[in-house]
Amino acid sequence: MTGHSTRDLTDQRERATLDELFEVLSKPPRRRILTALAETNPRRETEFVPRDFTRDGRREDVLVGLYHTHLPKLDDAGFIEWDPNSRTITRGPRFAEIAPIVELLTAHRDDLPTGWP
Repeated sequence: MTGHSTRDLTDQRERATLDELFEVLSKPPRRRILTALAETNPRRETEFVPRDFTRDGRREDVLVGLYHTHLPKLDDAGFIEWDPNSRTITRGPRFAEIAPIVELLTAHRDDLPTGWP
């Protein structure tokens, strides 16, 4: 036994791991969505246009990725709440777990490689 109480182990499972946070932040569309929500909450889906996510203009690929990968992944993880019917995106119940990293990276935007967020 490691000396951890049952509550400590439950808290650890409920909180995001650093790996999970970095995995979520590993894709530019997800970084852009989280950065936008850190600035203003809620957001409309229509605020996220394909040109914000790609330079080569593959609009259809961007939209498919946004609606079938990035928004659902962030929603499933609890970092956002996405309502496809009202087309709104709001901070999710776990947004506070990722907000400090998003804010840190945003504050040091000039020090990061081109393309952030």
